Amino acid sequence: MYWRRIADLPTWLKAVMVGQLVSSAGALAWIYLTLYLVEDRGMSAQQAGFAAAAYGVGLLGGNLGGGWFGDRFGLRTAAVASQLAWVVTCCAMPLVGTSWIGVVAALAGLCGGASRPNLSALVATALPAERRREGIALSRTASNAGFTIGPPLGGLLAAYNFSLVFLVDAVTSLVMAAVIWRFVPAVRRTASVRVRGLWKALVRDRSVLVLLATIVVVDTVYRQIFATMPLLLRDAGAPAVAYGVLIGVSSVVIVLLEAPLAVRLRGHRATRVVAVGFALVGGGLAILGVWPALAGATLAIVVITAGEMLYKPTATAHVADAAPEGMVGRYSSLYAAASISGMFLAPALGGSAYQHVPGALFPVAAALAVVAAVVQSQVRSVDREAEPAGPPSGSRGRRSSVS
Repeated sequence: MYWRRIADLPTWLKAVMVGQLVSSAGALAWIYLTLYLVEDRGMSAQQAGFAAAAYGVGLLGGNLGGGWFGDRFGLRTAAVASQLAWVVTCCAMPLVGTSWIGVVAALAGLCGGASRPNLSALVATALPAERRREGIALSRTASNAGFTIGPPLGGLLAAYNFSLVFLVDAVTSLVMAAVIWRFVPAVRRTASVRVRGLWKALVRDRSVLVLLATIVVVDTVYRQIFATMPLLLRDAGAPAVAYGVLIGVSSVVIVLLEAPLAVRLRGHRATRVVAVGFALVGGGLAILGVWPALAGATLAIVVITAGEMLYKPTATAHVADAAPEGMVGRYSSLYAAASISGMFLAPALGGSAYQHVPGALFPVAAALAVVAAVVQSQVRSVDREAEPAGPPSGSRGRRSSVS
């Protein structure tokens, strides 16, 4: 039944997901950025850190602004343009002088960030409303499958020649751009599409604002598994490889189970599914607070991964579903920016807390996730998931710009 549903997806959408897998497998350059800058370019750890921070700032800006570009010029055009610009920055990084590395890193983040909301919007608008969660989950599955391949491949290439890391990233991104250009249909823009009034639209449906605010909170505490859990395991005497195995197993579970779970829960109210996901993230963090050992971390990762599989695809699809006609890209941008906010907040807040009050970090993080779950469970919004939508369509079943 599940595989038959995948076969029923539009051909172009299946091609895009294959492209995502290839592109994610080759997304190596910025994983190894600081190591490359220190070992191959002779920069200090501090200089490399500033360059990585510039990439992060660009990433946030791209996530925020990419959807506007997609709404203004078309999701398909924006997705191709951001992929091609990313190719240019990958090729430029090994060639530019040291003084320009920060600038190139910021531009790379901008291009990479811009592609994410437009790809999410493409997937969301391709499907009827009742299949959007499933489509987003499948898209995440393709990306996660690629990520399980990429880091080991990048490590082998880096040991041989660091420049190959950037070359492979550029080539796989070029493949993704070609797939989008070749397979995604060009849909004519209609005169009725509205491209202004984002804030007014958000105020009219404050449930989206509440969701975005809770996503910022939950993403910040969720990313403690990357920011401070390695320190917790180190202090508990666990070997470094144990943490890598836990994260790797989590990715495999997501690849295998997230999309089937989205299909199983497609008839349930989105806000409730998101709230349960938040609560599970909180439960996993609470386990880390009371059982700071390898066995506790193993159980915590299982629970947190379950929560992630519930809330991430559901929230992404719900925001796209709430978007007025002509604003799917910008709504997706807002969600994309909120969903990476923890990349900046988690290390700073979590690191400081772990240094000064380590025993309080995970209990407080768990409490924040549970509060977010309670808030989200009380949200009342109009469910639009039963409305039909034709591929590729707008978020409410009307035609939108994909070209």
